[in-house]
Amino acid sequence: MVDEKKWGILYCPKGGAGRQSRKRWERAERCLKERGIDYDMVQSENTRSVERLVRMLVNNGYKTIIIFGGDSALNDAVNCLMQERAAVRDSIVLGLIPNGVMNDFAHFWQFDEDDIEQTIGWLQQRRIRKIDLGCVHYKNRDAERCHRYFLNCVNVGLIANIMNLRRRTRHVLGSRSLSFLFSFLLLLFQRMDYMMHLHINEDRLKRQIMTVCIGNALGYGQTPNAVPYNGMLDVSVVYHPEVTQLFEGIYLFMRGRFLNHRSVHPYRTREMELHVDPRTLVGIDGRLMNTTPTGPFRVTVEKEIINFLIPA
Repeated sequence: MVDEKKWGILYCPKGGAGRQSRKRWERAERCLKERGIDYDMVQSENTRSVERLVRMLVNNGYKTIIIFGGDSALNDAVNCLMQERAAVRDSIVLGLIPNGVMNDFAHFWQFDEDDIEQTIGWLQQRRIRKIDLGCVHYKNRDAERCHRYFLNCVNVGLIANIMNLRRRTRHVLGSRSLSFLFSFLLLLFQRMDYMMHLHINEDRLKRQIMTVCIGNALGYGQTPNAVPYNGMLDVSVVYHPEVTQLFEGIYLFMRGRFLNHRSVHPYRTREMELHVDPRTLVGIDGRLMNTTPTGPFRVTVEKEIINFLIPA
């Protein structure tokens, strides 16, 4: 077993193992050595290896596990930790050095992917906060009961499609804002609304809806008031606007005023139920689910269940 003070760092290369990605790790490595931080690093080969490597770090006794990656890698790590017994999970602290295509959960905490040194300095100060997790409860194609945890958000409908396109265009365009705007423009030529049945608090909606975002945190700008420590989920339901309203919505989104748009209907809840067409895309923390849940599915929140290192 390792020294409990030693960090276990899971390095998830950004956009593959290219030269630029390697330079980011080398920069982090220099900072870790300068600060005298004792650590071991393991590198993920692909997205499927993250949970296996986190489990390996847990089984080898690492009590501080740092994900050098993005929203999806952090999501995999959290889902792995949630498979452990509560006593084991409570003994582990999770940290993040943003290094993904999308780093929305890092942005909530003011971590800057371009300032690795500041992030490592904050992590070293070891300020721990217990944070909430959202959870999607659903049945798969074989009618088996499944669940998946999330830190940031669940997107259903159009924005899930945009996030999928954004992951692809970000590699080409580089800019977060440009990739999101370009993805919006591409979707003008695709399906814009989906039949959904929603049960939120006392409201029941059965109608064509463009997109739903269920946020435990920022939700890529769609749930800007959500915080992952109040035991609540913020929900934004967006009806299908006219084309001119759509461009207004894009403008407000880019300005951080998404909730001001007339087609956005915000809610706050501890639990909600959804039933959507099987062709509707569902994304969890920026990654599409392999299959749309069959039949109704629930989204809940578990309060203060993961130890997370936050800025000092």
